[in-house]
Amino acid sequence: MRYKIIILLCLFSASLHGQNSLEVLLNKFNEDSVPYILVEELVDLEKDGNVAILDAREFEEYEVSHIKNSLFVGYNKYSPEMVSASIKDPRTPIVVYCSLGIRSENISEKLKAAGFTDVRNLYGGIFEWKNKHNPVFDSEEKETEKVHAYSKSWSKWLTNGEKIY
Repeated sequence: MRYKIIILLCLFSASLHGQNSLEVLLNKFNEDSVPYILVEELVDLEKDGNVAILDAREFEEYEVSHIKNSLFVGYNKYSPEMVSASIKDPRTPIVVYCSLGIRSENISEKLKAAGFTDVRNLYGGIFEWKNKHNPVFDSEEKETEKVHAYSKSWSKWLTNGEKIY
């Protein structure tokens, strides 16, 4: 009986660690200054059609694959003027994503500072989007399995799709 309890505790502990690893990573790098939105919530918002989805990765990442109808805004060369030219109403619901949700928090903060009021950060980014079997599209807007994995060390978070470096 004692061994069964120990085994169950070990399994429970391992499952919690696996579930919280992404949360631990995001807590390490993010300030939690922008609310997260889960993949499932974004899927529902997309159905309503009243959401702007912004890609805060570099252009070479975006070209490999991106979420359909997302607007490339970049990270290193991000321009709030470009976003303002594309999104006129500052109350428009905006979801920003990157690979995992770190760079997108930084861009989300800049959007809030520019006066956008309904900005959220996609929890787990495009990796989590693809991990949950949602489609991504290449530079020709064709569905693809390829996802730019950012780097070898970050690629462990992408468990579905073909990793491209």
